[in-house]
Amino acid sequence: MSDSSPLPPVRLHSEAELARAALSTPLLSRAARLARWAGPDTRVDAGGGLVDEQLPAAVETLGLSGDDAAADASEAWRVAVDTGLVEVVDEDEGTVRAGDDLALLTGGSPQDVLALWLAALETVLADASVPDLEGLADLVDEDGELDLSALDWDPESEAEFLDGVLGNLYLLTAGEDTPGEAPVPLPALAASVIVPSDMGEPTNDVLEQVSDAMMRLDDQFRMLEPVGFVEYQPVDEALMADADEEPAAPVDDTDVSRYGMVRLTPLGLYGMRARLLEAGFEAPAVGDLADKGADALLDGTAAFPPAAAQAETEQWLSRRDSLASARELLAAARGSDAGAPLRRLRCQQALSLVGASAEPALREVLDDAELGGLARVWLTEHGAVDVPAPSEAMVYWLTIDTVAAQLAAEGNSEELRALVQGLAQQHSGFFAAVWRVDHPAVADVLEAMGRLHPDKKVAKEARKAAFKARSQQGG
Repeated sequence: MSDSSPLPPVRLHSEAELARAALSTPLLSRAARLARWAGPDTRVDAGGGLVDEQLPAAVETLGLSGDDAAADASEAWRVAVDTGLVEVVDEDEGTVRAGDDLALLTGGSPQDVLALWLAALETVLADASVPDLEGLADLVDEDGELDLSALDWDPESEAEFLDGVLGNLYLLTAGEDTPGEAPVPLPALAASVIVPSDMGEPTNDVLEQVSDAMMRLDDQFRMLEPVGFVEYQPVDEALMADADEEPAAPVDDTDVSRYGMVRLTPLGLYGMRARLLEAGFEAPAVGDLADKGADALLDGTAAFPPAAAQAETEQWLSRRDSLASARELLAAARGSDAGAPLRRLRCQQALSLVGASAEPALREVLDDAELGGLARVWLTEHGAVDVPAPSEAMVYWLTIDTVAAQLAAEGNSEELRALVQGLAQQHSGFFAAVWRVDHPAVADVLEAMGRLHPDKKVAKEARKAAFKARSQQGG
């Protein structure tokens, strides 16, 4: 994932909702209970972890049972220390006390709670990048040092792998083509970071790498679920059984969910965006522009998908008077730079959400060369009377501006191809007249029409008109 281009905008729950979700996550709530349990007699080792003698009491405090009870209690304690819910008083004596941040869980702001949760998340992510350390003692060399080379573990590459997987999961959650509530099959997620994009049929070696990655991710997502980062349906244990073993029950080989399903929770989406912002990515969220000017709104939503752009605009409009917002939008839509056509398109879409009270603002720009056509469209659609007919020059100018905006927004889409065909059919002598239009994008638009129109004769006319326009502009 490149940090040079903005990521899709996400819709986040309110900070109050997210904070409530954070407080109810198993891991943070366990950490808080252990922080309240810790007292003068609690002892930790040199690394801040509970000494073995304390673990049974910690397990009992948390009401845990089963084979993983001690490990879960140890993890909760580590989170309590890393987040400041517990502070080590004396490292030599191994004494602790409740940290000052513990009070923030009940008396702090939502931002305070979320900051603590993010710290807990970082602890879990760090742990998730560490391999299974069973048999670790066998890897200690003669000098008492851990031989990482024998472990076949590269901490940096392991963290990068997990970050890449989570980044792709974020893209799938944020994108409008896939509903954010839909879980992602684990094989597809693993393949997204293993299989090269230009590879047709994956080789056996690549498929083996995908299978290995799935097993790593299965362990990692199991660790990330208690902190509320993901909802995870683990890989079916029957799939990992020895080939010689008979399955306990009939299995459906076509059921993709047996191979693991995962999705970011709303809290996880918030956490992932925070990490991306920290790493320098441009990761917008709907509502970021609500308090900014119309120029920031039109420029900021230029690359947004339609639904996100509308949601952002609705929030922006909800905080302003209709007439004043219409005037501000129209003023921000002016310009002859390369981004101006798309700004005017976003302005037109924003104005479609404004009621009839904005009519005076639209009438004020009827004679404006750049906004007059847009204003006439709005007034007509809203049933206004005495709307002056546009001149032929204004119609052509608005046509070029509209196609230029669609090119910027969608590229060579099927919708734009249909628009180009319709324009050539509806306007007799279109290309003979349109190249004279005084619009900075006229040559680019005509070249695009020549590229997009399926009729070779019409496409040739468009290219000839583009050449004339380019010559007229001195290019």
